[in-house]
Amino acid sequence: MRRRTKAREYALQLLYRFDITREFPDDWEPFWLKQEEEINREIKDFTQAIVFGTLKHLDEIDKKISLFAANWQLKRMAVVDRNVLRMGAFELFYLEDIPAKVSINEAVDLAKKYAGEEAGKFVNGILDRIRKDCAKN
Repeated sequence: MRRRTKAREYALQLLYRFDITREFPDDWEPFWLKQEEEINREIKDFTQAIVFGTLKHLDEIDKKISLFAANWQLKRMAVVDRNVLRMGAFELFYLEDIPAKVSINEAVDLAKKYAGEEAGKFVNGILDRIRKDCAKN
């Protein structure tokens, strides 16, 4: 698995945990130690960039998602879907070095893997609308 793909999986786990508990670890080391493999610095750094960036801009990201998720309230979405959308939106808005297509495809793959085929379609539709709105290619 590619490094950034793996980092996105870890970021999803951490954002899911935060969404459920509203607690964020002061120390990341226990999280990394629980993983079955040794995690290199690049994966750790990208994971942390996604998590911190998403949480830093959470209100703005949630407003955009709510705007484009017609007939869906953010709080009523499945936790995985909601956090995959948040991560994808963060990448679209703030990580200019990553093409929109890559951010959306990675988010769709995560949604499919952890929530099913329909979740992938749902995530794709909303993130594509967000991409068009922010005019990122």
